[in-house]
This record gives sequence, C-alpha cells and structure tokens, in this order.
Amino acid sequence: MHSNITATVFWIGEPVGNGSSEDNALSAYDDQWKAHYGGFDDYRSVRRFPYFPSFTPRENPFYLDVPYSDFGDNGSPRADRTAVPWASRYAAQLAQSARTGKPFSLMKNRWVKMWRVAGGRTRTCYGQVEDAGPYVYDDINYVFSHVNARPASGLAHNAGMDVSPAIRDCLAFSGVNNDQNKLSWRFVEAASVPSGPWRRVVTTRQVFWP
Repeated sequence: MHSNITATVFWIGEPVGNGSSEDNALSAYDDQWKAHYGGFDDYRSVRRFPYFPSFTPRENPFYLDVPYSDFGDNGSPRADRTAVPWASRYAAQLAQSARTGKPFSLMKNRWVKMWRVAGGRTRTCYGQVEDAGPYVYDDINYVFSHVNARPASGLAHNAGMDVSPAIRDCLAFSGVNNDQNKLSWRFVEAASVPSGPWRRVVTTRQVFWP
C-alpha cells in the first residue's frame, strides 16, 4: 500500500505546457490514445456520478498513470521488468512477444485501488493504468515498494500518480486541477475489482505502436 501520495490530474488530449510534460493525445503505450478513447476528455468542470465525459468513451474513463513503464524510451522492454510482481504469470505472453516482436506490457490495463478521506468519509475508486508518469518512467523502487517508499521525483509536491477527471471527481478532489490532493493506492487483481462506474467500459487494448 502507498499512503499520503500526491496525485495530480491529467486528461486525454492535454497538450504540453501548464504543468504537463507530455502530449496526452498519446500515451506511453498507445500512439493513438485520444482516437481510441473517442475524443478529448474535458477536465474543465466537476462531474457527477458516473463521472463520464459528455460522450460515451470507447475506453475506460477511470485511467491513471504511475511513474514506471516496462519499456525504455526506444521501445525495448526494460531489463528490470522481471521485478514486476506479476511478471511470472505472464510468461507465455512475454515469450510470444519475444518471438513475434509485438510488444506486450505488464503495466497497461493493470487495476489500481485508490482511496482518500473527503467530507468526513472514505471514498474509494478503481482505475486502470494507461500511461506512465508523472515526470519519470523508471521509478521501480516507489511503484513496487513494500515499505511505502516516496516517489523519486520532487516535482508537484512529490507527485506519485496522475489521475483522470473521472477519478478526480470520484475521489472528490479539491479544485479542478491542482497538486494539493493526497490519496492512498495499491495494485489489485481484476477479479477483486467490485462493480461500479469504472466497470462500465473496461480497456483491453494492449500496446499500440503502429
């Protein structure tokens, strides 16, 4: 479990600038993220349940990133991705990827449980990893820590996660987009994810680098 982690907000279609170091029309795992999602995930107003955008997205609006990608900048699998806790369960997929040259990510679509106290009660939401960040992409010590390590980056109040507008409003963040909100999180298995708005549209697409 990771506790007291600063979570900033990002959104599909967010351009570089004003705090964003990346063009979020694409992700670390999908060169056509915005097109596959179905459009710009407008962050500019607070959403009510079920926290969807104004259109029906083709992929899960409950998306997030953590600062570890299992691929390097050149698209090659990182040597340290064997340390991903669930790597051994995907031996067949990784072997097939090595044979075919078609990339397979251990991180993309992974489920995460997030919770925080807001308004005197604990709010809990779930989402899927669909990008890497914020700011760094190889922070394996923090992401898979068993001792609640702090993120390596000191930017944005030591931010250790970006969350989508849907997660932001599900968790009742203060402000539309700031770096003052804290949460706790941990990875969970898909079978442990309860029903909720995060289950209405589930992302299944693997790495897309045409």
